[in-house]
Amino acid sequence: QVQVMEFGGGLVQPGGSLTLSCNVSGNTFRNFAVGWYRQAPGKQRELVASVTSGGSKFYYTESVKGRFTISRDNTKNAVYLQMNSLKFEDTAVYYCNFGAEVFGVWGQGIQVTVSS
Repeated sequence: QVQVMEFGGGLVQPGGSLTLSCNVSGNTFRNFAVGWYRQAPGKQRELVASVTSGGSKFYYTESVKGRFTISRDNTKNAVYLQMNSLKFEDTAVYYCNFGAEVFGVWGQGIQVTVSS
């Protein structure tokens, strides 16, 4: 079974930077898109960024455009989310999704807290 694991969460001050990593097991990584989602308490889960299987096309939700960068390395079965100029409202549990939101494989989630 494919397993997804996130790394790199933590506490950061407003305006700071943080990079999340997502590792996906198995031999099908390069065949599917990967998305980073986030969910804050009491709020709906939202798609933050996604990258196509070949790493050539990207999507970002409007609130993170210009601040976040998603990338993938298909030789390492890894996807990254570089987050700059972090804001209080970026605080959430971040999830890596492999394949699709409904039918794909999810990581366990990792906490990102932006606070003074």
